[in-house]
Amino acid sequence: MVMACRVINKRRHMGLQQLSSFAGTGRTFLGPLKLSKFIIDAECHESVLISSTVRLLESLDLTSAVGQLLNEAVQAQNNTYKTGTSTLLFLIGAWSSAAEECLHLGVPISLIVSAMSEGLNSCIEEVVSLQVPVYNVFDQIDNTKTFSGLETSSVSLCPFLQIPSDSDLQKEHDLKDVASPSLTFYNLSGIPVRSPKLFRSQAEVEADKNTLQNPQSLQNSLLTGSRYGKSILIHSRHFNRTDNQWINKPDGFLEQHGGATPSTYRCSDLVELEMGLSHGDHHSMKLVDEAVRLQYQNASMQQGSCMMPFRFDISRIFTCCLPGVPESFSCVCPGFITVISISNTTLVKELQNQPIRILLIEGDLTEKYRHLGFNKATNINTVLESMRVQQDTTEELWTNYVLQVLIKFNVNLVLVQGNVSEHLTEKCIHSKRLVLGSVNSCVMQAFAEASGAVPVTYITQVNEDCVGSGVSVTFWRSIPSDVIDRINVITIVIKMEGINLVTVVLTSPVTAQMQTKEDRFWTCAYRLYYALKEQKVFLGGGAVEFLCLSHLQILAEQSLSKRNYVCSGWLPNTSSWLASSLALYRSTVLKCLANGWHKYLSTLIYNTASCSSEFEASTFIQQRLQNATDSGSPSSYILNEYSKLNSGIFNSGISNKLEQIPSIYDVVIPKTEAWRRALDLVLLVLQTDSEIITGLGHRQLNSQETEGFLFL
Repeated sequence: MVMACRVINKRRHMGLQQLSSFAGTGRTFLGPLKLSKFIIDAECHESVLISSTVRLLESLDLTSAVGQLLNEAVQAQNNTYKTGTSTLLFLIGAWSSAAEECLHLGVPISLIVSAMSEGLNSCIEEVVSLQVPVYNVFDQIDNTKTFSGLETSSVSLCPFLQIPSDSDLQKEHDLKDVASPSLTFYNLSGIPVRSPKLFRSQAEVEADKNTLQNPQSLQNSLLTGSRYGKSILIHSRHFNRTDNQWINKPDGFLEQHGGATPSTYRCSDLVELEMGLSHGDHHSMKLVDEAVRLQYQNASMQQGSCMMPFRFDISRIFTCCLPGVPESFSCVCPGFITVISISNTTLVKELQNQPIRILLIEGDLTEKYRHLGFNKATNINTVLESMRVQQDTTEELWTNYVLQVLIKFNVNLVLVQGNVSEHLTEKCIHSKRLVLGSVNSCVMQAFAEASGAVPVTYITQVNEDCVGSGVSVTFWRSIPSDVIDRINVITIVIKMEGINLVTVVLTSPVTAQMQTKEDRFWTCAYRLYYALKEQKVFLGGGAVEFLCLSHLQILAEQSLSKRNYVCSGWLPNTSSWLASSLALYRSTVLKCLANGWHKYLSTLIYNTASCSSEFEASTFIQQRLQNATDSGSPSSYILNEYSKLNSGIFNSGISNKLEQIPSIYDVVIPKTEAWRRALDLVLLVLQTDSEIITGLGHRQLNSQETEGFLFL
């Protein structure tokens, strides 16, 4: 499907231009306020509403070599982490432009690769200072504080921008109203507060400068704004002054000193962590929270008095999407919820009032199915008078045999991991037995653990020990009859006592939104999963990207000083051409790499309507960069400002009583892996593309030859 086309300059690097063009289509997906796109199929005229990078790439023409590499990188990120794809796509475009600019300035390719890799590795080391440890978040999970109780009255503030509540994300909003300084938010206590102004007055800026210059005032300000009286963690190498209140700890995190007992900043509350990772999508995170609590309750009942540390098992969470059903039906339920044909209504009514015995089949339940690696017997010839009659007879004989096995062991429910013979399904319905195909392997494992059933590959392997018991089948909820007639399916729930299985039912009256709702749910679920698994998170909302930007600018300035020594012939230990050349060009490459972060932050702010234009956002960032430089340490500047507002760097005018505004968090490994994948792809295309044209050379290109079109 052709969405648009871009002009390609044949005088410059073709592959990098293609990456930039592809990446430019997903600029609106960056940030919490994603602007959705309608994708229309030209052949069947069906449409779908998307707001994710993965769904966008599914609709683009990616048949070119560069397009396939891009798709593989995004799919690898999504399959592993289910988050970070928008960041990945944007940075691919930003750093492609950066590499192209380096080529235009005459920097050798080998030096671009070396300096960019060095710069990104340095950034990843630098942002360790913005990590927050996550400890014991399930210790107080049974208290009265729940995510659903905080969902409707919260707003999360973060560096550069404000993340509104989920209700604002779901309805069309006026950008001017969102950016208006008169917008009113509510904190977790329900107290209305004024929206912070993104650009402070000159008097406020001067007051902040005086605070930074006065150690005592700075300490008082930090103690006043510190969340729950806890300190923020920063990297020690940035602070060698005697008046600094941050000290390093052996585990890599920092604590604040100056009082009687130093306290380490950490996240130890599940609701706080979920709010910080929701990024404004409170509706999806609320469902994730309910799923986690169901798992925790089930684990507590199973373990009894012998309590083991609870681990969030995302492999035991599943989604059941019901397009065309009202939003109010979305919920989280224990057990396995699935949809079946409306023709099975009578069968389910009969099964729901009797005990169910279950059989689990791995692979397909068809007559011709053979397991992987099966070798057909050789030297056997079959002479048939009528092939078709024989095949029909074989299928019928096999079907009858399966029914005899099910009747013999009194099996009422069969879950099959693969496909199921349609003829067998019809026969089973008449025999009052329910057969479900395409069941997830984790669902099979959960029922095997709870019911005692043993999965088998072939029906001939079934014996009494393979059959499980204690399962119940019933209708999920009473959906209005007009809705059932419209969707033509019924929803059932299969469960049993003690089963470690949770199903999240996602509904939407708009069919085109169904895929987007499911993607958003899994994004929130995997953010929480990796935060709990790694036991650490980043301070979010642009904090780490801003630190990368300021850090690269410092490195570029330092490299510029070394370059001056090279030009004067004073640089020692330059025995190789690469070392001396890298010293000459490192500053240029690092500045181009930093420009990618600058574009990222500018687009992030603009997409959230915090600024009316990207130019205004760029100016705003530049002002903050100057403030960070003047402070002497960018990480200190970020953490101090973050501490003042508890959850936001670059906002002002907020009441000092907003101690309960939740912080914004980002997962660590998925974010840094997205950075690495983006740069790896850019450098791969840079080095392997054979059509690198940096000038006219020995022949002149006609005006028709200098431009081409790339269809997306």
